[in-house]
Amino acid sequence: MTYRKVNYEEVDRVSGAMHFLREPLDSEQVGVTIAKCEPGWIGQRHDHTENGHEEIYILIDGRATVVVDDDPVKMKQGDALWIDPTSDRQIRNSDQESTFVLVSAPELVDGDGNTGGNWSLTGFQG
Repeated sequence: MTYRKVNYEEVDRVSGAMHFLREPLDSEQVGVTIAKCEPGWIGQRHDHTENGHEEIYILIDGRATVVVDDDPVKMKQGDALWIDPTSDRQIRNSDQESTFVLVSAPELVDGDGNTGGNWSLTGFQG
């Protein structure tokens, strides 16, 4: 099959907000999570040092703060935030519901196991 489809609302919510879609979509290279955050919700502080995953947090709706290495980054609807794998991060929701799309990808590794490779942009439209 050349595609897979899932509705995030049919995926169990973890930690009161997170719908992890990588496994239901059987994705090997990209992680996608929908975070439907209730007012006042605070996510778990974490980093991705061990797996080398960089992340992008996109706030689709609402207002929230993402704390990155103790630096509070205020976000409004439409903002996107890139986070280095080694940085601590934590979502702290405001007094209203918010919705994030979280995208993660592993560090690039070439055929010899060296990190820091380049994305192939052949045919890339975006």
